[in-house]
Amino acid sequence: MKNKKMMKRILGLLLFAALLVPAQNISAQALKFGHLNRDEIITAMPEYDTAMKQYSAYGQELSNALELMQVEYNNKLDKYQQESKTLSDPVKQVREQELQDMLNRINTFQQSAQQKMQDKQQELLNPIVEKANKAIADVAKEGGFIYIYDSRSLVYFDPAKSIDITAQVKTKLGIKK
Repeated sequence: MKNKKMMKRILGLLLFAALLVPAQNISAQALKFGHLNRDEIITAMPEYDTAMKQYSAYGQELSNALELMQVEYNNKLDKYQQESKTLSDPVKQVREQELQDMLNRINTFQQSAQQKMQDKQQELLNPIVEKANKAIADVAKEGGFIYIYDSRSLVYFDPAKSIDITAQVKTKLGIKK
């Protein structure tokens, strides 16, 4: 009888141990966390430099157009101020309206240019961000990570329990920096 009780106890402990080991493995796998700096990855991509050059050139083009409009406005304003003493009231009104219309066009262009710059930035950066996100997801899947956090917005993380995968993602993207 003692042997049966002892055998049941040993068998129970073995069964418990057998259940405990896979549970620990599952638990350890579920707790695999990683972190990275996505901005560092994106700005290291060669496409980023190309996009920023295009963005800057586009901004310069809009800035040049605005500057030409302002120069034209200032020249007309100067001319009006010089001639205003000799102009009749109906001509003054027409010139003042022209100046006001030009000023309105300048303001409208400025607002439009700001929106166009935002649109251009999205147009240029979205494919780069998507490519980086895909590489991050691929590295995370390959490494068996459950969560990847962007270290820019983390308040705290324990580097001993979270793996920095920035270098792995850069390698996946072919970045050598």
